[in-house]
Amino acid sequence: MSELDALYQELILEHYKHPRNKVTLEGSFITHENPSCGDSLRLKIEWEGPARIKRILFDGHGCAISTASASIMTELLSGKTLEEALEICRKAIAFLRGDSEGSTDPEDVEELGDLQALEGVRQFPLRVKCATLPWHGVEKELKSRF
Repeated sequence: MSELDALYQELILEHYKHPRNKVTLEGSFITHENPSCGDSLRLKIEWEGPARIKRILFDGHGCAISTASASIMTELLSGKTLEEALEICRKAIAFLRGDSEGSTDPEDVEELGDLQALEGVRQFPLRVKCATLPWHGVEKELKSRF
């Protein structure tokens, strides 16, 4: 295992064992599930005004990859405008899938921060679904605000 792979594995485990913004949600929230593996995440977006995300909270159960991805997502999108968050969602999903239309511009990849640690999931199609689960859930909710 390369030094970079070890660092990425450590980062994923850190976000899994100590997920950021994971709380017990009450009230209204979005539920997004992966039927192929049983992961289920509940998301709640708190807004600062009509178009700026104050923070995103989540709970539920999932594997290390979906939990780490959700934790990273909450950090990346907090404080962003609706438009900025949608653009980051698009880039994140393309990055995780390894889509050819996804930007390989180093600046765009750098913007994804800790999410870069999940680049290896591209090799495993079922794991891509785990990694993109929170992103699809929040993207759907953000698009409903238009």
